[in-house]
Amino acid sequence: MMTIDEGVGHDVTTAGIIVLEDDDAVAHAMAAWLMQSALDKEDGPLVLALSGGTTPKRLLEVMAGPEYVARFPWRKCQFFYGDERHVPPDDPDSNYHMSCAALFSHVPVPPENLHPVPTGGSPEADAAAYEAELKKLYGAETFEPGRPLFDVVMLGIGPDGHTASLFPRQPVLEETRRWVSTCVPDDAPHVRITLTYPAIHSSRHVVFLLTGAEKAAMLKRVRQGDDASLPSSRVTTEGTMTFVIDRAAAEDLSDER
Repeated sequence: MMTIDEGVGHDVTTAGIIVLEDDDAVAHAMAAWLMQSALDKEDGPLVLALSGGTTPKRLLEVMAGPEYVARFPWRKCQFFYGDERHVPPDDPDSNYHMSCAALFSHVPVPPENLHPVPTGGSPEADAAAYEAELKKLYGAETFEPGRPLFDVVMLGIGPDGHTASLFPRQPVLEETRRWVSTCVPDDAPHVRITLTYPAIHSSRHVVFLLTGAEKAAMLKRVRQGDDASLPSSRVTTEGTMTFVIDRAAAEDLSDER
């Protein structure tokens, strides 16, 4: 089983790197690690922030398999989203819609354990409502060091270096107070609602899931951590950060392998 080292770094330059054979191996290893993490958690529910994208979709499909339907402790997990497009929940572009089609419509997860981003009002009101929901779960208005909000935040990296819906050149990158905010990308469709850097930082584990050769060059740039124009390079966590990638995505990291 994949093991995430508790001692690895808290930012992209010091994060651990786990290289697996291909996208299927990444999905299966992450699914097994999530299940074991949930089974081992004793001080409350496992709180996850899910990601959209092709690799996370494959992960969710694996978790919809018979082994996970039977053994995964669905009632012990609270599922949130790292970001969402401001579209109806049945829109094909919705991360919630994707996750339901790939996983949640196939498993016995209690409805109250699913926390989709609201998209029925204005983006600003919906972002505020999601932040209020997170604060209710956390039980405080401000983050307390050593008491992370999330057990696991799953992230990807886009071709422009964005992660979640933290897009280049947008005011949300400078947000230091809000846990959830809006973003209007200048090079991607839809208004977005996204976790901010402070909310992502309040986590036990940040895991970047990356597969495919098209991710290799950007991963190398992000890993160097010296380009502030790349939103992914500014992610930190008070816990552990790990890149779980396939061999194709690791192509330009030969000096680290």
